[in-house]
Amino acid sequence: MSLAPTLFKLDYGGKIEREIEKLTTLFDEVEFDTGRYPRRWLALKLLEADADILARVQSMTKGELIIERAKRGAEHVQSMLGDDFDLLTADRRYGFINGIVRQTLHRPRLDRITLTDRIDDIVTHKWFGLPVFFAVMYIVFRLVIDVSSPFLDWTDAVINGPIANWLRFILDLVPLPAWIHSLIIDGIVAGVGGVLVFVPGLLILYFFLALLEDSGYMSRAAFVMDRFMRVVGLHGKSFIPMILGFGCAVPAIYATRTIASHRDRLLTALLVPLMSCSARLPVYVVFGLAFFGARAGTVIWAMYALGILVAMLAGMVFTRTILKPDATSAFVLELPPYRRPALKSVLIHMWENTREFVRKAGTMILYASVVMWVLLNLPWGVVDQRDSYFGRVSGAISPIFAPLGFDNWETGGALVSGFMAKEIVVSTMSQIYLGGEKTAQVVEPVDLGEDLIGIVQGFWDACVSSGKILISIIPGVNLVNDGLTSEDTALSLALREKFSPLSAVALLVFVLLYVPCVATLGAIKHEFGTSWAVTSAVYQTVVAWLVAFVVYQGGHVLGFG
Repeated sequence: MSLAPTLFKLDYGGKIEREIEKLTTLFDEVEFDTGRYPRRWLALKLLEADADILARVQSMTKGELIIERAKRGAEHVQSMLGDDFDLLTADRRYGFINGIVRQTLHRPRLDRITLTDRIDDIVTHKWFGLPVFFAVMYIVFRLVIDVSSPFLDWTDAVINGPIANWLRFILDLVPLPAWIHSLIIDGIVAGVGGVLVFVPGLLILYFFLALLEDSGYMSRAAFVMDRFMRVVGLHGKSFIPMILGFGCAVPAIYATRTIASHRDRLLTALLVPLMSCSARLPVYVVFGLAFFGARAGTVIWAMYALGILVAMLAGMVFTRTILKPDATSAFVLELPPYRRPALKSVLIHMWENTREFVRKAGTMILYASVVMWVLLNLPWGVVDQRDSYFGRVSGAISPIFAPLGFDNWETGGALVSGFMAKEIVVSTMSQIYLGGEKTAQVVEPVDLGEDLIGIVQGFWDACVSSGKILISIIPGVNLVNDGLTSEDTALSLALREKFSPLSAVALLVFVLLYVPCVATLGAIKHEFGTSWAVTSAVYQTVVAWLVAFVVYQGGHVLGFG
């Protein structure tokens, strides 16, 4: 009996791997016959502009389309990383070879110790490496909240101030039915606007994550986590998709394809949704600033750390039950020298990820906001939103959340809508709590010039405040005498009437852990089948309820209620 050999795959890094994946997906979409060539190898050679392969593909059906798409992908990578595509892939190959040599060949220690070696003595240390990693992530998320807070206030003021007033003014000039007016203001502006408020925070988050990746630290994080990951039957390579999960779980699920073992791929995919994706960040920020003020950054960091901890515990359970490890595989990872991040690459990475979030806000969240407005107003003419179809369904399921501290129908409905996308939790709460208030406001005459001056002045004030906060990070420097402050928004005031600080923490824990969004479940279904997608949804929801129960009830026992 012979076993089929496991095909080796060299990981070329996130940016290159994404272009390879796009090209292999295009092969399926246009039904391109790759012939006797391995699909991944062919995609890589096309991206490297191999002359012989280009000539062969050009003569094939739909070859021109494939070559054009490969050319665009290669140019995109080159614009971000600042080098030719074939040089980048060659560098990866030699880096991998160098990693194998370093792990298998013992050489006399050289007298010359580089700066990279000195830094690695600390950040990859057996005992110091893990605390350094968590300290780095803590600093990043404190910066995301502290530095972005003035911009969040500015964006909220612009969307719910001048933009909403302009729309009301325009709608009053046009003879439209009252229900259309309500749909636009109470549905679209309250829903989509409630999520777009957090775009500045996402920009800063992706900026710092790109800095860590381009500087070379992310490879060290995977190396440090290898020993930690082996406790749950995985190795450090599985931590790379989990790191990607901090941005979005969908590409992270597909990134598991770089893992050779099917069992390791599956286990990693089941743990990735427990990482706090950027879609959850608006929920954290809303509740963090509403209930914890200057400590919001610490609360948000705790959510990210809790996600990692629960993923490790869940991995240990899976490893000892239904996904027992097969064979121990070696973990070889290139540790590139530290380098100064290219500003252009960092900005492109930041813009592309934030643009994807805004695109989602302009499509899925827009549709969800319209559907939510309809459900909140049916049967037609309903006065109390609790009597609407949405309110009735939400009220029926709300007792499930009573032991967790939030049994109101508004929260139950927001959590159900969050199944589509976690950002919609904030969107739904904005519609429920703020929608009715906006229709009752008196429309003031619009002064476009004064509004524009106010917007520019507000942006300048936000820049100055963020700059002071950033400079105050330096030990001994304090340009913000009273610490971080954030103006209360209408949504923050409404939430304080429904939640206590303890129930707010329990809700954040539930949002962190409960059922993945529909797009993530679709990715798991595509890669591993329907049964594993259902398993992911069920086990995460059960774990979310149990952990939130422990947090809320345990908090009461300890006197935090």
